[in-house]
Amino acid sequence: MPYYVYKIQEGENQARKLELQHEFDVYKEAKNKVRELRATHPADDHITFKIIFADSETLAEQKLREVREQPILKEWEK
Repeated sequence: MPYYVYKIQEGENQARKLELQHEFDVYKEAKNKVRELRATHPADDHITFKIIFADSETLAEQKLREVREQPILKEWEK
């Protein structure tokens, strides 16, 4: 399974614009590319770069669009 590197731009109403940047067979190459992309973009943008491991580009985008619930903090974790 390949590693996909995505540029994710946060939009209104939690909408995400996903843009495939690269596809790699080796994790180390994907990690280095993400570090390079993060270093070249200003930190104040609403843009993030992520690596996702999936069978296909379609499955990778589905995973990135999933809305995860916030974890419930226990009283002692606050």
